[in-house]
Amino acid sequence: MEGLKPIRVTKEEGGEEGQLLSPMSRIFHQPNSSIYVIVFVGFKTPIKPDAIKATLAPIFLKHPHFCSLLAVDDKNGGEMRWVRTQVNIDNHVIVPMLDPSMEKESPDKFVEDYASNLSKTAINKSIPLWDVHLLNFKTSEAESTIILRVHHSLCDGISLMSMLLSCARKVSKAEELPTIPTIKKRNPKNVNSGGFWQFLLKLWWLMLLCWNTIIDAAMFMATVFFLEDTKTPLKGPGFRFGFESTPGPRRFVHTTISLDDVKLVKNAIDATINDVMMGVTQAGLSRYLNRKYGKFLSYIYIYFKMDY
Repeated sequence: MEGLKPIRVTKEEGGEEGQLLSPMSRIFHQPNSSIYVIVFVGFKTPIKPDAIKATLAPIFLKHPHFCSLLAVDDKNGGEMRWVRTQVNIDNHVIVPMLDPSMEKESPDKFVEDYASNLSKTAINKSIPLWDVHLLNFKTSEAESTIILRVHHSLCDGISLMSMLLSCARKVSKAEELPTIPTIKKRNPKNVNSGGFWQFLLKLWWLMLLCWNTIIDAAMFMATVFFLEDTKTPLKGPGFRFGFESTPGPRRFVHTTISLDDVKLVKNAIDATINDVMMGVTQAGLSRYLNRKYGKFLSYIYIYFKMDY
């Protein structure tokens, strides 16, 4: 990969100059690191394509990158720019012709196969790099499903979730946007309690933090220079430094868990729902890799703070 040039923003004159891509966005357009974000949304009712188009158009088209083309300027060393264009929403909302037998045989597997096929293809660069696929048939968990595919150079996960939330409305008041619950400030404990033993405990935790940081940094540098990651399905063939392997097809498998159970764990460890979900995902992935490739794995750390 060639060195990334400093980012510059030029004034748009008639929409021709455009805006240079950020360094991170240019990384996402390297030949072997083109990354798409794929989002599944299940609905309790059948999808009306015209209603989806009417909902998405005013929201998505306000975002400059969602109505811009990726242009490469060969005269300036292959500089990549976002150039504004007119968007035809019909080119981005796709309603595939489905085989009626799939609904009766295995609709869940069909959704997985459909999403897996999306990971094998790329969006045509003659249009902005996003599309929405409407699967209007019943699965075990939804009456219909939407699959949103967005190139990662357009936005990050937080901004994408914010855009999706702006497309929704409250059930109680259809005119109002959904509200995001704020994190309640925790009551600070008495800093003077514990005295000398509290000081020793904090000092011990600080020493552990420094030690683990040094170990992790050393393992990271050793992996970069001479160690190799364990060969697992998560690692592509010939992968090194993130830019030498050809991305292969991906398969998306999910499961449903109780939100009440998540909240129970959240309260027990004094964390957030995001902390619990990340911990569950890492723990499940670690157990799976240890079970299948345990003799090859060096170490996997999972930390939880437990309060009894």
